[in-house]
Amino acid sequence: MQQPETFLSESPAIEPVLPWFALKVRSNFEKTSTSILRENGYEEFAPSYPSRRYWSDRVKLIYQPAFPGYVFWRFNPNHWLPVLQTAGVVEIIRFGGKLVPIDDRELASLRILINSSLPLFPRSFLQVGRRVLIKRGPLAGAEGILEEIRKGFRIVVSISMLQRSVTAEIDANWVTSVQ
Repeated sequence: MQQPETFLSESPAIEPVLPWFALKVRSNFEKTSTSILRENGYEEFAPSYPSRRYWSDRVKLIYQPAFPGYVFWRFNPNHWLPVLQTAGVVEIIRFGGKLVPIDDRELASLRILINSSLPLFPRSFLQVGRRVLIKRGPLAGAEGILEEIRKGFRIVVSISMLQRSVTAEIDANWVTSVQ
């Protein structure tokens, strides 16, 4: 007995959702690169936040990139060359030589923050246990280990030879990570 022929349905196929990737762009090229890729049909996300800039004769509200030098794009990881050839794009962020997509939940949370009316401020990525440098305030120039993160930061400065430490509570905006 002969099998009946089967035909593909005429309904449109559902395209899989493409992953988001982080791209490094030239300094001050966030808007230019995203505009070009948007015109070429790519979905982009270049988060920014309002910031007041003061000049001698006026105050102006401008939008600063939340992550200067980085933007996010959704594209097929098998077809990345056109993205890399876009004006201003320096590189696609990779780990171990492989393209690694950005976690959708992290980008969704970032979008919520950006779209909120809350004031936003850039912050260094700091982890408890990491070595930090105090940039401002009465302790400027001191290095130590970040002990705790609450409203402010708690820093520990140690003298290894004596095996003794002291700790201080400092403003979170004073601290940067030591490379």
